[in-house]
Formats: sequence, C-alpha cells, structure tokens
Amino acid sequence: MDPDIDAVVNQSPFFGDRNLVADDAPLRGAAAANGVEPAALLAFGAEWGAAERLALGRLANENPPKLRTHDAWGRRADVVEFHPAYHALMGASVAAGLHASVWDGADPARPVPRGHAARAARLYVVAGVESGHLCPMTMTNAALAALAAAPDHLAAWLRRLTARAYEPAFRPWFEKPGVTLGMGMTEKQGGTDVRANRTRAEPAGGDTYALTGHKWFFSAPMSDAFLVLAQAPGGLGCFLVPRHRPDGHVNALRLQRLKDKLGNRANASAEVEFAGAFGWRIGPEGRGIATILGMVQLTRLDCAVASAGLARMALALALHHARHRSVFGRRLVDQPLMHRVLADLALESEAWTALALRLAGSFDRGEGPRARLLTPAVKAAICKGAPGFVYEAMECLGGNGYVEESPLPRLYREAPVNAIWEGSGNVMALDVLRAATRAPEETGAVLDSLGREARGLPGVAEAVAGIAADLRAPDAEARARRAAGRIATLAAAAALAESAPPAIAEAYAATRLAAPREMFGANAVDGVAALLLERALP
Repeated sequence: MDPDIDAVVNQSPFFGDRNLVADDAPLRGAAAANGVEPAALLAFGAEWGAAERLALGRLANENPPKLRTHDAWGRRADVVEFHPAYHALMGASVAAGLHASVWDGADPARPVPRGHAARAARLYVVAGVESGHLCPMTMTNAALAALAAAPDHLAAWLRRLTARAYEPAFRPWFEKPGVTLGMGMTEKQGGTDVRANRTRAEPAGGDTYALTGHKWFFSAPMSDAFLVLAQAPGGLGCFLVPRHRPDGHVNALRLQRLKDKLGNRANASAEVEFAGAFGWRIGPEGRGIATILGMVQLTRLDCAVASAGLARMALALALHHARHRSVFGRRLVDQPLMHRVLADLALESEAWTALALRLAGSFDRGEGPRARLLTPAVKAAICKGAPGFVYEAMECLGGNGYVEESPLPRLYREAPVNAIWEGSGNVMALDVLRAATRAPEETGAVLDSLGREARGLPGVAEAVAGIAADLRAPDAEARARRAAGRIATLAAAAALAESAPPAIAEAYAATRLAAPREMFGANAVDGVAALLLERALP
C-alpha cells in the first residue's frame, strides 16, 4: 500500500489558543512580587493567546500601512491607511488601557501616574503577539508626562486620552471619544542631538505658534496630535501639534513618505514637513528637552518591557517545537545539548521578565533614584540582548523557524528597534554614567540596596564593588557600557531573589555575575534545567 504522501508527521502543532499568562510562571511571579495579583491577568492572557488574536498580528504585518498624500482630484490628503487587523489590535489594546491606564483619575494640575507594574505585565504579553501597534500605546502613555507642564492643555485632552475608546477616523480630536498621541523629535541633520534641530516655531499669539520645518522620524502619523521639538525665539521648545486645527480644518502637516523599515511593519513611521503648522507650546521656551524628560523615562521602560515580551514569545515557540519534534529517536527537548540551550534561554528570559517588572515597580514605589539609574541600564541590557536571544530561539526550530510562516522572523525583525529607539546602547550607557556622576551618593545607595536584595548570591559583593570602581574610574566614559551591563545583571539577580525560586536566582548569579557569561547552552544550568523549562511552558 502506498504511503499517504500528504500525511504530516513529526511536526509541532499550531501554537495558539493558549493562555499566555497561565503558561508563564515567571511573569506571574514577577507580577506578584510587584503588587499585581496574577489571577487578575489570566483573562487577559487567554484573550491575547487566542488563535484569532495571533492571526491579527500576522495579518497586520503582512499588510503594512500605505500613505495617501493626495486624493483623486489632486488635493492634499496626508492620510495613512491601515489593514483592519491593525485597527482591531489597536482597539483591543486601548480597551485594555495600554495607552494610558497609569493616568486614570489623574488630577491635571498635579498628575501622578499609578499602576505601572500592572500595565507593564499586560504590555509584555501583547508585545509577543504584535509589537508594532504598541508604538502609539507607548507614546500616548508617555506623552501625558510631558503635557503635565501645561495643565490647561492636559485638562482639555485628558478625558479623551484616558478613554477606553479607539477611534481611527480622520477627524478633529475634539469630536472623538478617544485619541492617541505621537511624536516628532529627530531631524535629518541631528538624530539623537535634538539641540541641532532646525524646525522653527514662530509665536502666533498666546501660547500658539506656527511651525515650519521637517522631521526625519514622525512616529504613528495617524495619531490625533504630536509632541514636537522646535526652535522658538527663546530656544528649543516642546509643542503639541494636532492633526486638525481648533477650527476643524486639517493642520499643515505634509506627510512626505513612510519609512521602509527592517521590522515594525504594522506600524507607520513617516517623514513630515510642517508648513506653518499650528501648535501649542508645552512648557517654557528653551525648556523643550526638560519638558520631555519624564516622557523619555516612560518610553524607555516600555522598550525594556516589550523586548522582554518578544524574548518570552520566542522562547515559548522554541520550547513548544522542541517538545513535539523528534530527532534520532528522541524528542528535541530530551537531547542533552538542546535541553541545556533551552534551559539557558529560559533562565535569561525569566531574569529579563523579573527585571522589567521590578523596574516598573520602582515607578510605583516612588523609588526615584533607582529608576533614574536603572532605566537606561535595563533598557540597554534587555533591548540589546533581544535580537541575539530571538535568533537563538529561531535556531532551535531550524529551517521551520526561518520561513515566514513561522512567527519567529517577525519577532527577529522586531527585536532591534527597541535598542535603537529612545536611545541606542551608547546613549543609555552615558545616561547611566551621567546619573551616577550627578548624584554619587544616591547611586551608592542604589547599589547597596541591590546588593542587600541579592545578598548571598554568587558574585554579588564583587559586582557591587566593580560597578562602583568603573563609575569612579578616570576613564569612566570608556567603561560606561560595562558598568551599565553589570548594573542590569546585578538588578536582575536582585529581582529574581524576590520573584523566583532560590535555585533559579542562584543559577543566574553563578552564570552571569560570578563567572563570565557564555553563549547560550554553554552556561552551567543543568541543576535547574527541568525547573526552568516547566516554569517557562508547562
């Protein structure tokens, strides 16, 4: 009898219709350690692990946005059209409050964000499903911190910004039940050096200005308004530029083209020209950078959390495959070297999860010095590590992980953006050094606190002393990357000591702090391998 040539054997089943929170013991432990009840996340995990929701992520990336600069009659249109899958994802994330939940109930005169860890846990889950649409979620959430410099404008926008209603229609913000915010900071000639910006803001009466110039990266261009840096008569200022003017007419934002990006395909990034665009000043002239600093901390936190979420999904896909695929008569997961690789990946993922949630918790706990020092360090460590992590997970699937039917190529393309956006590795390392130099006593107290939290773990005392020496060295700037990386590793060990079984915290410190970190699969994790894999995906 001829074999059935269409029969499919020894292939892993579809990964879907799973509860992404129930499957993730490290997330539940990290959430609980930071004041978030894990049971409150379970319904969310089921919603985002549904096959239909996973398919939306695929469709949104297979059908990227399109720019329509003009209509059929030659009139300016300046609209970006998205696939319905993108709008569905946006609606689900807004309904979950990912765009602004930390500002619920805030007083416009003195807004105090709350619930960072609870939001971070949800953001982490969503990032593994589709990360591109999280760009407007992050910017809306963070931009509210900058709007605090203009309480009257914050009061005018706050209700719509925190509403759980997504309204994609291109119409004035004051006619919508809910709105989102984007940003335009960098220009062709300056990039990170925003002080070199040349866009001009000319006073037009009161706190209104007319902006003329160009932005090289204009994120989420279909947002309802944008925070923009421009040169005013009194120096660099921050401005809120709506898509529609107060009279309801379309504002003079001329979208030039969409960026053809490596990843982040579902989300649009544009180049834009301002042709006398209307804007409100937010904060004083000459204080534009100071106005956006609070916002930058929140965007960097989201970068770290989202990258941890990308790594988590890559690990889950690799482990799912290895448990169903057999090679040479044994399942992949039972092959000694693959078992160690997967366990080593699981250890790194668990550490990043604990570290990202603990950083979010520091915002909730009012730990200002800790957040200032750790945010750039954690952002650099997790975001720069994510591409290599996702690649290693892809390799676990072999050719099946390299083809576009797998989610892993999309995760891999997505991974670098968080390391580049909101400050590359060098910028983050220098920010760590700047924070340490400006407040050496605070920095010492934070390092001592991390040492106490990780007390008894291998290499902790030596790490604290080594970090302090690097930060004080005459060539501290040249050592800044190493110092930032060691700070993040120490903080991860401390976070694991709070949220993970002691054996896992011990293994992490032994292989990352007390000894040089090796490539995945070369670190000595055998003693906790079974525990790690069961926690990673039961």
